[in-house]
Amino acid sequence: MAEALGMIETRSFAAVVEAADAAVKAAKVELVSYEKTGGGYTTVIIRGDVAAVKAACDAAHLAAGRVGDVVAVHVIARPHANVDTVMPLGRASAKSGE
Repeated sequence: MAEALGMIETRSFAAVVEAADAAVKAAKVELVSYEKTGGGYTTVIIRGDVAAVKAACDAAHLAAGRVGDVVAVHVIARPHANVDTVMPLGRASAKSGE
């Protein structure tokens, strides 16, 4: 099963909570974290197989748009191992011995 990374960024915390709720209800995905980037912007990060993450991001986009402003929605189908090494985003570091 190919892992995918999905990110939904909104301009209000209420909208990102709505997005997270819609995402996990729409498909079998794992809600791994959220990031407050400042200025009221918050991003929720999800993981799962490619089709599930795409479906979850679509549902999250619609739901968050009803509550607040959606800034960006992005899916990376199979992130390179270096992405997980530098920015784990819900995954353990790929380095052994740590």
